[in-house]
Amino acid sequence: MYDISVLKSTPHRLLVHDGSGRKELPVSPVKMLAGREANCSGRGRFSSADRCHMLSRYLPVNGPWLIDQMPSRAYVSQFSADGCLFVAGFQGNIIKIYNVEKGWKVQKNILTKSLRWTITDTSLSPDQRSLVYASMSPIVHIVNVGSSETESLANVTEIHDGLDFSSNDDGGYSFGIFSVKFSTDGRELVAGTSGDSLVVYDLEANKVSLRILAHAADVNTVCFADETGHLIYSGSDDSFCKVWDRRCLNAKGKPAGVLMGHLEGITFIDSRGDGRYFISNGKDQTIKLWDLRKISSNVTCNHGQKSFEWDYRWMDYPPQAKDLNHPCDQSVATYRGHSVLRTLVRCFFSPAFSTGQKYIYTGSHNACVYVYDLVTGAQVATLKHHKSPVRDCSWHPFQTMLVSSSWDGDVVKWESSGSSDVAASLVKKKSIYKRHFFEDYL
Repeated sequence: MYDISVLKSTPHRLLVHDGSGRKELPVSPVKMLAGREANCSGRGRFSSADRCHMLSRYLPVNGPWLIDQMPSRAYVSQFSADGCLFVAGFQGNIIKIYNVEKGWKVQKNILTKSLRWTITDTSLSPDQRSLVYASMSPIVHIVNVGSSETESLANVTEIHDGLDFSSNDDGGYSFGIFSVKFSTDGRELVAGTSGDSLVVYDLEANKVSLRILAHAADVNTVCFADETGHLIYSGSDDSFCKVWDRRCLNAKGKPAGVLMGHLEGITFIDSRGDGRYFISNGKDQTIKLWDLRKISSNVTCNHGQKSFEWDYRWMDYPPQAKDLNHPCDQSVATYRGHSVLRTLVRCFFSPAFSTGQKYIYTGSHNACVYVYDLVTGAQVATLKHHKSPVRDCSWHPFQTMLVSSSWDGDVVKWESSGSSDVAASLVKKKSIYKRHFFEDYL
């Protein structure tokens, strides 16, 4: 993992070494620009590692600037894959889709249908034409985002089709959905449920194509490992991360492997997108980094009976538990400092394009956003503004901008004061907000 991070964010060796042959990191912007003019990369422009080395030093820590303020809790807030749209979901039955390039103008104001408790998750299709939203119900609703209607009132101004994730075998049990994600090709949805199951829904066939009793407790988070869609990660309140390979699932629905290390339930998983590494947020107040090469075929170790009883929904984490470690911890690294209480707090890798995924970042119960160095584990930034838990946050895929949302109803953006000036000079005064400009000029 260290070697990959270095490869993605370290510039050409001729720029790294000083006159005496010693390594000198980070390389100054002046030296980087001189290296570009000397064509050190051999491409006539910056290499992707050069670009990441330049931009990853500018963290989005300045601000915040208020985007919106709502009278209900914000549960979901994510950029689209190209950064043009931003989706925010609130407990008060509202989902807003903002057009980032048009000054954060509301492009779609969605009043949801049949919401139970809150919006637990949303997912935007790869073509950005459809949005699905889930709640504590087996029905996931889908909305046409590409329509001309700004006000999308469920089954009044627009149809919000319901996708039924239940089956005849549920015996009338009405489970909820904590997590839902589109596949990369947009043909499937994967969901994690309060019925301890992982469910895959085939959108073309309009039916459930796979259902697995995946864990011994609520499945709080699921995601596809990479673009192929073959591997699925799941995390549960049973404290285990599991890997599912759909190419070789047998009739018993056994996972391809299990990863142990968390002492409490898992609230969120984010894949690095390479089918090898992912991170998870846990109610044991840690983020863990995992390598699939360390998976076990089954649960081989029990971390023992807890000597304390607590409920993360209304209690603080027991002080005596903070220094405990899992005796069979298979994680590659552990990150501490934030707090995971009251809600399913989310964590993510920083963008590949601008940072080389050099950082991980997370919301926190104590109303902050934390940024950690992936390799060293050092806490490199803490963003303070909110007055209530930050459940979700999202780093723009190409700009040095991070947006956080909170139970206080605020949606705010954080930026870097120096990055835009530096990046603008790098692209010779072209717009820094379009990926093709980066690729053409950097």
